[in-house]
Amino acid sequence: MSIEIIPAIDILNGKCVRLTQGDYTSGKIYNERPLEVARQFEDAGLKRLHLVDLDGAKEGRVKNWKLLEDISNKTDLTIDFGGGIGTAGDLKIVFESGAAYATVGSVAVKNEALLLEWMLLYSPEKFILGADVRDEKISITGWTVDTDIEVFGFIEKYRQTGIKQIFCTDIKMDGVMKGPSLELYKKINERFPDIHFIASGGIRSLDDIYRLETLGCKGAIVGKAIYEGLITLKDLANVG
Repeated sequence: MSIEIIPAIDILNGKCVRLTQGDYTSGKIYNERPLEVARQFEDAGLKRLHLVDLDGAKEGRVKNWKLLEDISNKTDLTIDFGGGIGTAGDLKIVFESGAAYATVGSVAVKNEALLLEWMLLYSPEKFILGADVRDEKISITGWTVDTDIEVFGFIEKYRQTGIKQIFCTDIKMDGVMKGPSLELYKKINERFPDIHFIASGGIRSLDDIYRLETLGCKGAIVGKAIYEGLITLKDLANVG
């Protein structure tokens, strides 16, 4: 399998949780110790980690950087961190706490000039564009605010700035275990064959991951399917 499997840890109130369709009231706690979960992923042979600060995403500032620092110091996982990165101070904390990449979504909508400044300072390769959508339009602020920005124009704009890695979650598919948004991801890969596209949301089986690979996806973020036992760490160790 050439597609990279990227497990997700979403942090709310310091605990590892999963939401359904971005609804904060739907949070289900899977583990009170995110570091323990990260170590399980590493022990299974996985190399990457998608770490999301849900508290930070909702409040608009990074909150759970100490957990990022803890996981970075005690594992060798390559971490991308997102949620609440809205200022240069937030960004500095994220990188100093051990993130290899900063995931940016809300700031890319709210303050393009600021994001361009950051890319000049750190290089575009240090950023992953989070293009999360409802009905192919971008949602921000922890998926609590919908916009009228079409996903394809959003990706094209930032592709031209030098950002290489882009991930997209179809929010309506996230956490409901009905499969990923294959048609949307097919269209994105066809329009932007040169980007490193990472699919997220709805993945429920290894077959879903294989389907995403055939569409040209370079990575797949897997969360709830692991926590619910639909995909085991042994499965991931065998195909990763």
